[in-house]
Amino acid sequence: MLFRNAEQKSVLFYWIYALGCSLYIYFDFSGYSDMAVGLGRIFGFYFPENFRYPFVSASITEFWRRWHRSLGTWFRDYVYIPLGGNRCGHGRQIVHIFIVWMLTGLWHGAEWNFVIWGLYFAVLICAEKLLLKKEGIVSHMYFLFFILISFVIFHAQDMEQAVSDLGGLFGAGGLPVVTEETLYYLRSYAGILLFAVCAALPCMRFLSAVIKKRPVYTKIWNGMEPIALLGLMVVISAYLVDSSFHPFLYFRF
Repeated sequence: MLFRNAEQKSVLFYWIYALGCSLYIYFDFSGYSDMAVGLGRIFGFYFPENFRYPFVSASITEFWRRWHRSLGTWFRDYVYIPLGGNRCGHGRQIVHIFIVWMLTGLWHGAEWNFVIWGLYFAVLICAEKLLLKKEGIVSHMYFLFFILISFVIFHAQDMEQAVSDLGGLFGAGGLPVVTEETLYYLRSYAGILLFAVCAALPCMRFLSAVIKKRPVYTKIWNGMEPIALLGLMVVISAYLVDSSFHPFLYFRF
């Protein structure tokens, strides 16, 4: 809704939009998977965690070891390995990667933006295998730059919108870098975006591990954790009741 209603778009606005798309898709897919895992445990079934903090990755390859692991595992076991995997030399391996990622894009939908999205990852993964070997802050920055672009392509309704949104990221058509409306939206939603970013990272897991190293705080933490989660559930429920109906994005696939 924020994106559709904005009249004075800017380069900064489109990057905020890219961040919002990334977080929205992550929480939608990850939340859906976590509910399936939780419901399975209620009935005695144990399913593996499908998302393992993908935004801490240092490369696109690592991202896909953490993101939607069940899908990646299926394509690896039933498409990539039967084709020959990496056992047939670099040339054939690259061909296999492109086949897998084109099919991964088509699995999400028959629209051209999904096909381009899949081939986009095929190019990045091949480039990493052939060229990029280093890790560190530069790798994280490179990863975040390209992953935000990927979610803009993925979230678009069609290829025309994807091209328009990508152009906005880089100021196509003389788009201003920032506008007053963009600053207004940034001030209005900065708190929510910051909270969402922290929730997408292992901040609470790290905090919990630090606290549990100090036995004196362990009982306090164990008592406060369910209260905090209950309070968070109440706040989220209030937001859902106050907003219009939004089905899971994953229902499209």
